[in-house]
Amino acid sequence: MPLGRSLSMTSLNGLPQCEDEDLPVEDLLLFEVSWEVTNKVGGIYTVIQTKAKTTADEWGENYFLIGPYFEQNVKTQVELSEPPNPAVKKAMDTMKSQGCQVFFGRWLIEGSPYVLLFDIGSAAWNLDKWKGELWEVSNIGIPFHDQEANDAVIFGSLTAWFLKELSCQFDDKPNIIAHFHEWQAGVGLILSRSQKLPVATIFTTHATLLGRYLCAASIDFYNNLDQFDIDKEAGERQIYHRYCMERASVHCAHVFTTVSQITATEAEHMLKKSPDVVTPNGLNIKKFSAMHEFQNLHSMYKARIQEFIRGHFYGHLDFDLDKTLFFFIAGRYEFSNKGADMFLEALSRLNFLLRVHKTDVTVVVFFIMPAKTNNFNVETLKGQAVRKQLWDTAQSVKEKFGRKLYNSLLKGEIPDLNKILDRDDISIMKRAIFTTQRHTLPPVTTHNMIDDSNDPILNTIRRIGLFNNRTDRVKVILHPEFLSSTSPLLPLDYEEFVRGCHLGVFPSYYEPWGYTPAECTVMGIPSVTTNLSGFGCFMQEHVADPAAYGIYIVDRRFRSPDESCNQLTQFLYGFCQQNRRQRIIQRNRTERLSDLLDWKYLGRYYMHARHLALSRTFPVKFELEPSAPPKTEGFRYPRPSSVPPSPSASQHSSPHHSEAEDEDEDERYDEDEEAERDRQNIKSPFSIGALPQGKKKQHGEYRN
Repeated sequence: MPLGRSLSMTSLNGLPQCEDEDLPVEDLLLFEVSWEVTNKVGGIYTVIQTKAKTTADEWGENYFLIGPYFEQNVKTQVELSEPPNPAVKKAMDTMKSQGCQVFFGRWLIEGSPYVLLFDIGSAAWNLDKWKGELWEVSNIGIPFHDQEANDAVIFGSLTAWFLKELSCQFDDKPNIIAHFHEWQAGVGLILSRSQKLPVATIFTTHATLLGRYLCAASIDFYNNLDQFDIDKEAGERQIYHRYCMERASVHCAHVFTTVSQITATEAEHMLKKSPDVVTPNGLNIKKFSAMHEFQNLHSMYKARIQEFIRGHFYGHLDFDLDKTLFFFIAGRYEFSNKGADMFLEALSRLNFLLRVHKTDVTVVVFFIMPAKTNNFNVETLKGQAVRKQLWDTAQSVKEKFGRKLYNSLLKGEIPDLNKILDRDDISIMKRAIFTTQRHTLPPVTTHNMIDDSNDPILNTIRRIGLFNNRTDRVKVILHPEFLSSTSPLLPLDYEEFVRGCHLGVFPSYYEPWGYTPAECTVMGIPSVTTNLSGFGCFMQEHVADPAAYGIYIVDRRFRSPDESCNQLTQFLYGFCQQNRRQRIIQRNRTERLSDLLDWKYLGRYYMHARHLALSRTFPVKFELEPSAPPKTEGFRYPRPSSVPPSPSASQHSSPHHSEAEDEDEDERYDEDEEAERDRQNIKSPFSIGALPQGKKKQHGEYRN
């Protein structure tokens, strides 16, 4: 099946061309290799899964994903079948004949790409031999006790073996491109290059190994990038062999890419090589497109969260839920890297500000970060049971009241409201009120934590004193488990929960990209990020006033931690001062930014990386015009002309500002006009195709 687009044999200039002398697309095969194909471990799974449809649309039947075989994952995600490509089938049969289990099928996600899965266990008997081969070609020794690294050697060796069996069947074409993600897949790249296979190779690092370790140690990482003794630091953390695998992969690849500019700077110092292309991560926006229904979805799921709050805070529900804002942070439990430490400190300061100004706004903050637990908290379960009992009581009394009212009206009488409720009804209601009495504070965690005395979030909550007291305007709930619609506590999926919240807060110190704020953006939910995250840097580059569009970027690179924390506190306090109308306007703007994050547009950077790899591997067949990666000229949202542009503009000198001011501000806002202007800003620079005559760019004129 031919590809949707084709490559020019004479000119690739970073964008697909459509010319008469184009190379037929069936003359190329693309293999994408990752440990997270059908196997969710972290964010790379999201990258590959969401990008699959765009890549499959471009490459058709010539696109294959290679990953490890795990029976449980395959049972639920893969439809096994025979490979339609005879060369792929022959290579698989050769490997099977020598005792290796290889599986082929379609991954049941959008785009339904082909997957090729290697059973690591079936080939483990070759481990010592393959470790020896890796040592011979790279002098990298793998310790026997590091199971993850040993698995990476087996997986990489099987990948290189497959590519060798496949490529030896072809004389001149099709040409093969192999794209490897992260160090776990890197051994396949190292061995492919050492065997001089005719394969164009790309290596993408989504985060450097050493960078993640160093940041977790609370080191001033970004301001000391050139000061680290890399070998010493890796050795002290007992990851030297992994670091060598990663660095060798980077230097062996024909093209090296990273996911953001901040990670590119990091890679230059940690891996001693600058990336050839920066490939920002996107999302399949179609999945999230609720059109303008997203405002209705926000209201619907907010009501579901409010139900949980009614139960969790029973007996202490002395705040107005209509004036309550829901903030959240979610992700891996990396206390410092994900910015949970700074967030908690900012919440303490926010609580002080809200109390001092006697505001009627309450903030409920959720920490959705999985940790070790042994069960639900009994007090939390009791709260939901009390809420349900109260609801059932109210429904019973309402039904009885309604029946009596109905009968009275049928008789043409106005009922005596003093008699319409009898003594039994009053007793039932009094008993219901008594059940809401509690002598303890609402719990700060929904589960029983294992080793809670050493839990960093709980210890910080104890230090700053956010115990959900009546006087606190900031309430905290730690939910140490991923969300699920089957949960007896908060029966919402993650997407539903995000849509119901008002603000996502992700003040990360180490975040090579940052899918959590990106997911908030495409669902129309404002978020806080930092200039140390790839997403934050991307938005700073492409949006003139990110805060106006609901993207608040905390400066964690050029400010002290205390200054950064104060800035975050001001963002949160400013958000709390917005009225409902201002929040609706802001959500509309935030949702419009989703086009920036669509793979349909960001996929162009991956196209460029593949074109560059082809031109470097097969220079006789493919030539790449001397240009930088695809242009982003004009690819920038301007500052909205209407108000309110950001929370800072909403911070009045007095907390009791005039409602008339808000009405004047709202009059200047025209949703349709602003949306049309934003649509023009996003579509114009993203036109993909040959450049018009006379508009040919010169070397260095593009900017990534």
